[in-house]
Amino acid sequence: MAYENNDKKMESVYSKRIRAGKRRTYFFDVRATRGNDYFLTITESRKRFNEDGYDRHKIFLYKEDFNKFIKALGEAIDYVKTELMPNFDFDAFNHEYIETQEEVVEAISVEEIIVNDAVVTEVVVNNKPSTDGVEEVDKW
Repeated sequence: MAYENNDKKMESVYSKRIRAGKRRTYFFDVRATRGNDYFLTITESRKRFNEDGYDRHKIFLYKEDFNKFIKALGEAIDYVKTELMPNFDFDAFNHEYIETQEEVVEAISVEEIIVNDAVVTEVVVNNKPSTDGVEEVDKW
């Protein structure tokens, strides 16, 4: 755990980053309390349009609310998918970003195929120009 200037800034014990387009990133961070309890912070970080820096919005989710949160989120997503937009192809947005030393590329699809009883992962990549124009996301 790290504390800076008497602020309760705690390091993550687990972190997952999801890039959502060019200007938006979501962070899922598991943090520990002083009493060795755990909670989740969900952060949306958006690059400011025509400005430097980022806008951030946080949700703190505590263990006693995990099941209720997952249930409500699942129900809301299912409602949109089945009732409001049943013909929309949500899988068309399953793009992932792969970071290499030279560049960030967008993987159009990641598929696992079986060849001679071995699982082979195939990544179809949308080539982008090297780091020119690629924005670094400042987490904090």
